[in-house]
Amino acid sequence: MYRSLAGAKSFASIAVCLLMLFAQSVAQAQEVNVYSARKEALILPLLEKFKAETGIGFNLITGKADALLKRLESEGRSSPADVFITTDAGRLQRARDAGVLQPVENAVLIATIPENLRDKENYWFGLSQRARIIFYVKDKVKPAELSTYEDLAEPRWKQRICIRSSGNIYNQSLVASMIAAHGVDQTEAWVKGLVANFARKPAGGDTDQLRAAAAGLCDIAIANTYYYGRLVTSSKAEDREVAASLGVFWPNQNDRGAHVNVSGAAVTRHARHREAAERLLEFLVSPESQTWYAEVNNEYPVVAGAKTSDTLKAFGEFKGDSLNLSRLGGNNSEAVKLMDRAGWR
Repeated sequence: MYRSLAGAKSFASIAVCLLMLFAQSVAQAQEVNVYSARKEALILPLLEKFKAETGIGFNLITGKADALLKRLESEGRSSPADVFITTDAGRLQRARDAGVLQPVENAVLIATIPENLRDKENYWFGLSQRARIIFYVKDKVKPAELSTYEDLAEPRWKQRICIRSSGNIYNQSLVASMIAAHGVDQTEAWVKGLVANFARKPAGGDTDQLRAAAAGLCDIAIANTYYYGRLVTSSKAEDREVAASLGVFWPNQNDRGAHVNVSGAAVTRHARHREAAERLLEFLVSPESQTWYAEVNNEYPVVAGAKTSDTLKAFGEFKGDSLNLSRLGGNNSEAVKLMDRAGWR
């Protein structure tokens, strides 16, 4: 009798342990681990809403884009990351080339996201769009004087252009798009002409270029649209004054269109929670999430029909380049080399 009771207690203990392990495995299955190069304020609210709507929990690690990619590479199979979020198609392509992503044949993502805004083999997907365009000082430049990116290399713009350094991925992708349009030799000649027209040595970020133009240091600034949007919607009067002094110009509207790029996401190669990861990507391209991005960070939706903010609407309608953004990453190495040869530092 004693032995039976002891055996029953032992069996009960094993059963409890098994139930605990099962509950733990279920809990782990209902979570997704995210490495994000986007700032916490631009992803955490969406993750919290995702959890509320799906019951799937999350763990979030944010950091600099290049540092997170190196972390994924060094962690290898032991990486806890399921989803990698970063900015610029060039960086997304670097992640693919590094072997830390996996293709995702998700019907919702493929049907929802335009082909040019995702990897050709679905290793990554665009989540939001930005355009890299021309901003001009209203009392120094007339819109009729502007036309294309190519025109910015003309001598009449000498010492009139502000733009950040060649080390910036946004500029590298712009040049990569020019290579796709014109080839290496013609693009290198264009870059040399552009560099000759710099008003100053490149310094600072996109917002610094816009402020420099407003301060009279140059007549034209090249920047991503959302940086200008932040100035427009800033709580600081001085920021709004900078924005008010500048005009928005969409280049190349009579040919290929303005250069566009994306922030995007991918499922990591060794994701342990792939189903949850795919559900998160689906959530991020839902109309509600797309509208949130437009409102909060002044980025354009990748999903047709999603609402844009009043701020973005005020920038005007535009034609964007339909180039598949995978080409930007493919041309990145050549872009960097020719920028260096042309003296863009």
